[in-house]
Amino acid sequence: MKKNTSQADAAGTLTLGSDLTVNRLGYGAMRITGEGIWGPPKDKTEAIRTLKRTLDLGINFIDTADSYGPHISEELIAEALHPYPDDLVIATKGGLTRTGPNQWPINGHPDHLREALEGSLKRLRLERIDLYQLHRFDPEVPIEDTLGFLKEQQDRGLIRHLGLSEVSVAQIRQAQELGVEVVSVQNMYNFAQQKWNDVLDWCAQNGAAFIPWYPLASGNLAAEKALEQVAQKHRATSYQVALAWLLQRSPAMLPIPGTGSVKHLEENTAAASLHLDDEDLKVLSRT
Repeated sequence: MKKNTSQADAAGTLTLGSDLTVNRLGYGAMRITGEGIWGPPKDKTEAIRTLKRTLDLGINFIDTADSYGPHISEELIAEALHPYPDDLVIATKGGLTRTGPNQWPINGHPDHLREALEGSLKRLRLERIDLYQLHRFDPEVPIEDTLGFLKEQQDRGLIRHLGLSEVSVAQIRQAQELGVEVVSVQNMYNFAQQKWNDVLDWCAQNGAAFIPWYPLASGNLAAEKALEQVAQKHRATSYQVALAWLLQRSPAMLPIPGTGSVKHLEENTAAASLHLDDEDLKVLSRT
């Protein structure tokens, strides 16, 4: 399988809301931070090169959050890519705080979300966030308060579209009942962990994007024999097959593999042009 020549547009497109069309293979910017998603990356130069290379490869959807670093990921995106191309969609998230490496307390209080949103706008050098996603429902804060605040900011023009993360279909419907148009759902999903099939189906049926975070399980898919079997047939890697499988799993799927390495970014993007036939999908079937 040839590397470094495939473009993200080979994955096809989907539209967020009714006005933002992006290629279905995006980029997750969590891994351009330090260990434990804390502090700056070990190699800032390579992180900047990786961000710039996303545009060369046709990637026009980048996912980040104020909590990545914290703040580091958003700052690096702006440093590398601002002024942004007209077709680039930067999605960010709020609703988590950071108390140390690998620590992610939930905070859905409007006061925290206001600080998070204002900070993201400033760091990303934007007047409006194209897609702002709530990291988690906070059990300590009435969801009416959390979503009411976000809807107010959308009405003010600071947010174009709203999305949710780690939610069930029932929670999505609860948000809809509160007047939120949910254009994306970002739940953990990969070849080895397919808990959220019902949410994926809801997204496909309702025109929303399903953004699988942890799409490569942080490199822990190598032990999946079915992936390796198909990879050998296509002279690809198991991770490329895992991404190709996600893309073919549903037209609502918008994978966002993350890396701080140009080499790995190019390998991931090459998966956009890898077509799995019926025989491959039978091998990969988990039923």
